[in-house]
Amino acid sequence: MSKIIEPKVLKGFRDFLPATEIERKRVIRLLEDNFESYGFVPIDTPALEYSEVLLGKGSGETDKQMYRFEDNGKRDVSLRFDLTIPFARFMAKNRKDLYLPFKRFHISKVWRGENTQRGRYREFTQCDFDIVGTDSPSADFEILMIMRSSLRALDVPNCTIHMSHRGIFNRFLNHLGILDQNVEILRTVDKLAKIGRDEVVRLLTELSDTEKAGKILDFIQKEEGFIPTLEKLEALAGGPAEDTQRLRDIYAYICELGIEDGFVLNPSITRGLDYYTGLVYETFLDDLPAIGSVCSGGRYNNLAELYSKESLPGVGSSIGLDRLMAGLEELGQSASKASKTQLIILNMDTALIGHYHSLADSFRKAGYCCEVYHETKKLGPQFKFAEAKSIPLAIICGSNEKEAGTVNLKDMTKRENFDALTLEEALAKAGELL
Repeated sequence: MSKIIEPKVLKGFRDFLPATEIERKRVIRLLEDNFESYGFVPIDTPALEYSEVLLGKGSGETDKQMYRFEDNGKRDVSLRFDLTIPFARFMAKNRKDLYLPFKRFHISKVWRGENTQRGRYREFTQCDFDIVGTDSPSADFEILMIMRSSLRALDVPNCTIHMSHRGIFNRFLNHLGILDQNVEILRTVDKLAKIGRDEVVRLLTELSDTEKAGKILDFIQKEEGFIPTLEKLEALAGGPAEDTQRLRDIYAYICELGIEDGFVLNPSITRGLDYYTGLVYETFLDDLPAIGSVCSGGRYNNLAELYSKESLPGVGSSIGLDRLMAGLEELGQSASKASKTQLIILNMDTALIGHYHSLADSFRKAGYCCEVYHETKKLGPQFKFAEAKSIPLAIICGSNEKEAGTVNLKDMTKRENFDALTLEEALAKAGELL
């Protein structure tokens, strides 16, 4: 007898049982509908890319986390660690077939060999949306609006979008004479929530000195209100410039829509990836801040330069589906169900199986999710099956009902029976109950 292989799963990877996958698909459909309502179109890219395509525009940390290997053709390849860098390659390769500005969304899996924790896995799903081909504040603002409307479409409670601008931070570092250390300083500041103030101070001191580390900590401390914080940053960075004006324009749009309460200017937001050049942002669940950002991104005006001589300025954001769903579940907001089926046709008689499928077809044509129980059994096991899948309604039809042209409808939730209904009456009653 052959040895049974243990059905184990790699650390950081998961199986999704029906209740979880149904909720994931529901969330994805809502996001897709929202993206399309803004004129965004879907694309897809390969999960596997040449390693040289992915290296150099992430960060030293993400480069180390890549699943990289030599394939059977002796090619150096890697699994994508995000959807943005493959998108830059996609734009460069397919530019002649695309119009500008190009607005895309892409919902798919990515892989990073990082430490696993709550809401963070090695295989996870990102929901990206980007605008490429324009460097306008209107495009920046539209991404912010989609972030807000996506979370509202998912009934995400009490969330706030925190934003900042890398250009202002870099001007400030230049003023301090340490712009050459900006990549490491930005990455260090980005870890503030993870490693704490004291560790950030220690790392910043190693990169500069104690005095400059203190000034950086003062710079990233927000004031009470968007404009007071912006005025402070502007003064410390050397005065007004295009970067501070961009934030003023965006805040004016926010005020015009009367949605100021949902946005915070937070200079400690820097984003760890190297390709961001302007506006950056992260979104936090107010009632669950420890889970981290559930939607983040920013402007990346130089990303495509690795693959094309054409300037392709872009701005975008990404919803971390797994982290968001973990947060919603913890907050009791998850709507997971064992099945989408609304109605089941129970199997009373093998001779009536064709009739059962005909009934099911009639219910599907009327817009109901309906299935047939395939084996002729006593009602007890069939009811138990329906309850396991959270199916609310059941149709019972034996030879007598078939001859009379009727069915019996059972409300599984309230344990109510509606007997001797015509098909038309059963369709109508199902609509009332659902």
